[in-house]
Amino acid sequence: MKLLNRSALSVRPTQAFVDWINALEPTLGGDDLTLDDVERESTIYLIPEMDTPEALETFVQERHQVILETELRAWEEDEAQWPQSLDWSLFQHFLRVEHSYLAIDLDDDTALEISEVDDALLLDNDDS
Repeated sequence: MKLLNRSALSVRPTQAFVDWINALEPTLGGDDLTLDDVERESTIYLIPEMDTPEALETFVQERHQVILETELRAWEEDEAQWPQSLDWSLFQHFLRVEHSYLAIDLDDDTALEISEVDDALLLDNDDS
C-alpha cells in the first residue's frame, strides 16, 4: 500500500448531463440511460494535494473546461453536438465533484504507469 502525493477528484454526472446524453440518440421505450448507468462510468482525476475548500474550488474552476470537455467527449466525440457554451455554469449544471484528500494505491504488485490521455484512449474503452 502506497500513499500518493495527490488528492482525488471524483466527477459525477447530474440528471441534466444524462438528459443531454439521451437526447443525442433518442430511443423508444425504456432504453434511455439512467443516472445510475452513467455514474458507473464516472471519472476520478488525481490532482495536487488540496488543503482548503477555497484552493480546491479555485483549482476546479481553472480547469473546468478541460474536465467538461473530457466528460462530454467520453459520450460524444462530435463537438458540434456539444452544448454551445462550456462555461462554469454548464459545468455546475452537468457535473458534481467529490473531493478526497488522500489517494492510496492498494496495488503493491503493479507499478504506476503514466500515459497521455487522448481521444483514442477514451473511445477504446467504449469498445470493451
